[in-house]
Amino acid sequence: MEFFTISLLNGISYGLLLFMLSSGLTLIFSMMGVLNFAHASFYMLGAYFAYTTTQWFGYWPALVIAPLLVAGLGALFEKYALRRVHKYGHVAELLLTFGLSFIILEMVQLVWGTSSVDYRVPAALSGPLFTLYGTQFPMYRGFMMLVALLMLLAMWLLLTRTRIGLVIQAALTHPDTVEALGHNVPRVFMLVFGGGCALAALAGVIGGNAFVTEPGMAATVGSVIFVVVVVGGMGSLAGAFVASLAIGVIQTFAVGIDRSLLDAAQVVGLAITPETFGYALWKLKISQVAPILPYVFLVLILIFRPKGLLGTREG
Repeated sequence: MEFFTISLLNGISYGLLLFMLSSGLTLIFSMMGVLNFAHASFYMLGAYFAYTTTQWFGYWPALVIAPLLVAGLGALFEKYALRRVHKYGHVAELLLTFGLSFIILEMVQLVWGTSSVDYRVPAALSGPLFTLYGTQFPMYRGFMMLVALLMLLAMWLLLTRTRIGLVIQAALTHPDTVEALGHNVPRVFMLVFGGGCALAALAGVIGGNAFVTEPGMAATVGSVIFVVVVVGGMGSLAGAFVASLAIGVIQTFAVGIDRSLLDAAQVVGLAITPETFGYALWKLKISQVAPILPYVFLVLILIFRPKGLLGTREG
C-alpha cells in the first residue's frame, strides 16, 4: 500500500509537469496548426532564465519574469521568422523550429556553460508537505501540482469564458471574418505563440530545480512531450492532460518495480517461457524498460486510435 500510494503521488506530480510542458505545444497546434519542434528548448530557456533571475531578485519574481522573457522571444520569433515561412506549409515550419532548437542549445552553452547550474528549490518550499507511511512527500512537488492545476483552470477559463478566447479560436477557423470585425489576426497568432512558449518556460521554472538544469534537459523531455500530444490527440488540451497523467503514473510505477518481464507475464497469466523471444529479453526488469514505455504507448495509439485519446484530427 505504501509503494502504491507514494508512487501514485509521484506519478501524478510528474504527469502534471508533463502537462505544463505539453499544454503550450497543444495550444499552439490547436490554435495555429504549427507543430513547434523547439518547444522543449523554450522549457530549457525558462529554467536558465529563472536560475539567473533568482540570483538577482529571488525565486518568486523569477516565477513571473522568466516566462515573460521567453514569451517575448517566442512572439518575436513568430513575427519575424515563423510567419514568413507559414505559407510554405508544415514542413517548412517544422524545419525552421528544428533549426531554432539547435540555435537555442548553442546559445545556452555559450552563456551558461556545458555543465549543470546550481538552480535549487527555494528554502520556503524545501521541506516535506506531509509524511505518509513513514515517507515524506516534498512540499515542492505539491507546489508543482498546484501550479499545474491552476494553469489548467486559467487556460480553460481564458479559452471558453472570455472574449479573447473566442477571438483566438475564431481566428483559426474564420480569419477573414475576424479580420473584418477589426481584429489583427497576425497579432493574435503572435500572442498565442508567445503564450505557448511562456507555458513551456513556466514548466522550466518549476521543473528546472526539481530535476536538473543543464543543456541536455530539452532533449530529455522533448520526445516525451510529443508523445503526450499525439497520445492525447493533436490539439486536444483535455487529451494532453489525460495522456500526461497516464504516462507519468505508468512510468513512475514501472521505475519502482524490481521484477523481470517474465515474472510480470506470469503474474497476469500469460503462458510465456524464457525461450519465446529469447532469454535475455525476459531477464530485463520492468524498471529497465520504463524509459521506453511512453513510446510503446505511442505506437499502440497510432495503430489502434490514430486520433489519440480525445483528439478529433487524424494527424
